[in-house]
Amino acid sequence: MNDKSIGLIELSSVAAGFAVADTMLKAGNVRLLLSRSICSGKYMVLIGGDAAAVQSAVQAGAEAANGCLIDSFVIANVHPEVFTALGRTRLPETTGALGILESFNVATLIRAADAAAKAAPVQLLEVRLAMALGGKAFCTLTGDIGSVQSAVAAGRQVIAEAGVLVNAVVISRPHPDVYREVV
Repeated sequence: MNDKSIGLIELSSVAAGFAVADTMLKAGNVRLLLSRSICSGKYMVLIGGDAAAVQSAVQAGAEAANGCLIDSFVIANVHPEVFTALGRTRLPETTGALGILESFNVATLIRAADAAAKAAPVQLLEVRLAMALGGKAFCTLTGDIGSVQSAVAAGRQVIAEAGVLVNAVVISRPHPDVYREVV
């Protein structure tokens, strides 16, 4: 399957989350990227695939949410770095600046990570979604200082416009031990 788009549904019910995940997967030729309970007793379903299939699956899932829908979105032509950072389990070698974007919700953070990756040549290190974060989400990225500043500014704008910005930071020359704590 050619994952060029992603779709997410965030729900207020764990039980509804399982039903919505099933509905989404049956609605189109999509791949399940994440489906799990998240902090604050919520549930999220993240899928990938071509734009039309993802759109159909998200629409079907939203209709099946039975009053439990918190948020949903589709990002067509998502930056490949977003897929990589969602599944990252170990840190690549880094020597550049470090950028951090932090949001009060999952959906906006994913949109911000995509905007950041598209704004400048940076490497997304991790996109962490609401696990052990009280429902918040954050991403980390690296690259040269100018690129990281541009990327963080683009991501910060997305989060701020949604009214869910926690913080956005750029560290120009992080101590090597800071990178060991990133992932």
